[in-house]
Amino acid sequence: MAQVECARCGETGDQLAAPPLPTELGNRIYDTICQSCWDQWLQQQTVIINHYGLDLRQPDARQILTQQTEAFLFGPPPE
Repeated sequence: MAQVECARCGETGDQLAAPPLPTELGNRIYDTICQSCWDQWLQQQTVIINHYGLDLRQPDARQILTQQTEAFLFGPPPE
């Protein structure tokens, strides 16, 4: 599996098998986020969807989730 230097954790880790989203953000994630950090995001994403009761059929909910994705993966590094 290919390796990537992760923008979130700063470590070199396994690259995702493919871009997770068919968007520019998906390509950015694929190029700069390791599998481990992506797996952490998937767990956090479930928490956010359930906590806020997001209906991802709604454009506003998708926009909120996209903003949360960017903040989690590309915001300040985790402590």
